[in-house]
Amino acid sequence: MNKIDFTQVEIDKIITHQVGNKLRDEKYNLSEEESILDSDTRNYLLKYFFSLLKTEEFYKFTHAVNIEMNEIFTLTKSIFSKKDLFISDSQDIAKLLYEQSMHPKIKEGQLNISLFKNVVIEDEVVNVLGIFKSETSSPFIQMKKQKSNYNIIHEIGFDLKSMDKGCLIFNTDSESGYKIIIIDNASKSNEAQYWKDEFLNISNIRNEFHQTNQFLGIAKQFVTKHIDQDLELTKADKIDFLNRSVDYFKKNEIFDKKEFEKEVFGDNNVIESFRKFDKTYRQENEVELADSFEISEQAVKKQSRVFKSVLKLDRNFDIYIHGNKNLIEKGTEKDGRKYYKIYYEEEK
Repeated sequence: MNKIDFTQVEIDKIITHQVGNKLRDEKYNLSEEESILDSDTRNYLLKYFFSLLKTEEFYKFTHAVNIEMNEIFTLTKSIFSKKDLFISDSQDIAKLLYEQSMHPKIKEGQLNISLFKNVVIEDEVVNVLGIFKSETSSPFIQMKKQKSNYNIIHEIGFDLKSMDKGCLIFNTDSESGYKIIIIDNASKSNEAQYWKDEFLNISNIRNEFHQTNQFLGIAKQFVTKHIDQDLELTKADKIDFLNRSVDYFKKNEIFDKKEFEKEVFGDNNVIESFRKFDKTYRQENEVELADSFEISEQAVKKQSRVFKSVLKLDRNFDIYIHGNKNLIEKGTEKDGRKYYKIYYEEEK
């Protein structure tokens, strides 16, 4: 896992452009000079740029034909090697973003492009290029003391705790497409795909975090969405499979696909169903995973949050299942009422 230290980071250069929605003919407004900011504002900006960026998942620039044809990649190389071209290169980045802003739900906003220094990644001190788009502004109140009273006014600005879209491009591994981390608050919506896929054109770096995260996601999809098509299982059985999946990744350092299938699913019919689903899922989603890889603790923690172990019964009861499924028994009374019988050794 890549270790990153931002404690000594400084803003070397920064410029702000206005980028609208091309579909709505909102145009763009390019700055000719770098932005002006005092020392206190610099500290607030660093908090704004870095506080919400997650460092577990890494990406790299890509292109279907040749990475040199990825325009953001070539502009990034230029900024890192020729600081005197920072303003013109940043203007070209803003123009490229404008060309991709064609979805009706894309908001206009301020595009901040900044060059940072003194960032440490894997014991290497590197420069970092940051590209941030701020779209969601909100009002805030200022109370200014006068001689005999207060003058209360409002301003419109951006919340330090909220960043719409951003990326950090580390000046390392340039031959492979650099190392990149991103933030996109609308990443699950269709209109947001332009930021990652069309504008930046990046793909996941297939490290241990990515592989662990992807495989746990496949296992969850299989249990919650697909398994009913091949087998008749109770919800308690499904929850047991989810718990076993997470437990396997928590107790092992190295993932082995055959070992996982045997320990988690056990039954040959379930294993065969999973293998068919896994193969189809990888083909349809263009996912490449090894059958053995080092397990990432961060990815396991992330996925564990969405592996629900709650059995909901009408609106009356929620049963949390964390362990042995043999301690819960399902049945139906003669009058048709359904029940679960739960066994335990002590009450806590």
